[in-house]
Amino acid sequence: MTIKRPTIDISYLEQILLRLLAIPSPTGYTDEIVRFCAQELKSLGLEYELTRRGAIRAWIKGKAKHPGRAIIAHLDTLGAQVKGLKDNGRLEIVPIGHWSARFAEGARCNIFTTKGSWRGTILPLKASGHTFNEEIDQQPSAWSNLEVRVDGLCFSKNDLMRAGIAIGDFVAIDPMPEMVNGFINSRHLDDKAGVASMFAAIKALVDDPCDLPVDSYFLFSIAEEVGIGASTILHGDIASMVSIDNGTTAPGQNSREFGVTIAMADQSGPFDYHLTQKLLALCEQHDIRHQRDIFRYYRSDSASALEAGNDIRTALITFGIDASHGWERIHSHALRSIAELVGVYLQSEVHIERDKDQLSGLKGFTHQPITPSKKEAADGFPSDD
Repeated sequence: MTIKRPTIDISYLEQILLRLLAIPSPTGYTDEIVRFCAQELKSLGLEYELTRRGAIRAWIKGKAKHPGRAIIAHLDTLGAQVKGLKDNGRLEIVPIGHWSARFAEGARCNIFTTKGSWRGTILPLKASGHTFNEEIDQQPSAWSNLEVRVDGLCFSKNDLMRAGIAIGDFVAIDPMPEMVNGFINSRHLDDKAGVASMFAAIKALVDDPCDLPVDSYFLFSIAEEVGIGASTILHGDIASMVSIDNGTTAPGQNSREFGVTIAMADQSGPFDYHLTQKLLALCEQHDIRHQRDIFRYYRSDSASALEAGNDIRTALITFGIDASHGWERIHSHALRSIAELVGVYLQSEVHIERDKDQLSGLKGFTHQPITPSKKEAADGFPSDD
């Protein structure tokens, strides 16, 4: 079978990313972005279905139903919730997901209530140098040291209650996107950039149709930032799943803002050997820039899928991101590379045919090299999925 390296529409990729970023979607408040993605899938001609809470499963049919493949990215982002209404008319908040209070200071935000939304700013308790002098630099960076100043006539707890603001209301942080020389600066690139890459790959497969060997699923989870992720969206037809998420370009890491960074392991352990080796081989064969990395303080949709008891092969491909969960920056080159890899992977033949059965005998079971043969020493180890 001839595999075509897909032509990625960069303009579409960047525009869909900006549209995704414009829709607030902290974990637990994802209905509107789910609606947007469902409509976009429909415009691309894909069938889809939703879980009760809104995780999305779309698909392109292949020559065979089994063993199905899946690509997944998550729609939810970091955010906050109202923890308390303060006597000074400001809001105490707690984070949604794991991110530092250091990056919340100064953020503009929306507070979503049952009666409508309010704008506000997240500030440290001591915010004015003219009042507190050096104390503003001496206060600790902690969520307990932050409050939201609401842009309304809110100067007491009663004012907040009259405004309809209540404990548990969601706080969505403004993304503030800016594109400069191919670089994309914004909050919430984790993982809306991954979602944009997946849409770009889908568009490429739709615009230049090709026969896929097996049914291919495109999954959008809605609670990855709090650890739930893919646990509720999989079914028995899927034998392998590739997650798209961010990879940190920080000291001690091998991730880059260019090309695909293929994760070999994260804090939950190694990714599937055969699926990961296949992705590496496809990058080599189709001249897709790539590098490997391991993440020690990181987990993705793949971890939640396995923890939920799914016996599937998992892998993680990432776009290099600077200052993850903070003031994030990526480059469109990485997003294009990811979309290209998704396209060639879904076109590639299935080599581990026994994966179509959840349980079977030893026949067709995989090998992992221990002592290389002469051929393997010359050509490299074979890779299967």
